Amino acid sequence: MYESGSDPYCYPGSSVLKNRLDLRDQAELDAFESLITAQRAEEPLPGGRLGYAHYRAIHHHLFQDVFEWAGKPRTVRIAKGGSMFCYPEHIDGEMRKLFARLSAERLLRGLSAGEFARRSAHVLAELNAIHPFREGNGRAQLTYLTLLAARAGRPLALERMDPNAMLAAMVASFKSNEAPLADLIEGLLGP
Repeated sequence: MYESGSDPYCYPGSSVLKNRLDLRDQAELDAFESLITAQRAEEPLPGGRLGYAHYRAIHHHLFQDVFEWAGKPRTVRIAKGGSMFCYPEHIDGEMRKLFARLSAERLLRGLSAGEFARRSAHVLAELNAIHPFREGNGRAQLTYLTLLAARAGRPLALERMDPNAMLAAMVASFKSNEAPLADLIEGLLGP
């Protein structure tokens, strides 16, 4: 669960995010969100150049049925497990810098498997630290990574991914240890 102060994204007196179905019970919202985003993930994803606008479009696509603000950067400060994410006033600038660097690196095309894993782990760690959306960052990150890998000629075998290992690797990357995340990504690269 995210920690934040007074949160205009939540129903008053609650930590439940305001949503299109007006669900006030967290378990019901979680169930709906999981179901609908899984359905949206099976649909064709928005096209784009794998830049900031494309990343926002991916989040919007996945969460459009759940949140009015899908695809829009958050406006509140949030933390998780005592770790503060990028302040909202810096999100746009940090995202633009990240995607400019990625573009300058030719979207990681032409790299060896190990180098692709290392560089994409860094991109994922940066996206996680910025955490541009109020909710749904992890699913947007994984979807984006899948597109980035495919475009770089390094498709991922997500059926091999252990969600608990991924979470642990993401937490480690937030603490400046990207090696577990790079190892996990390299293990997901196709033959």
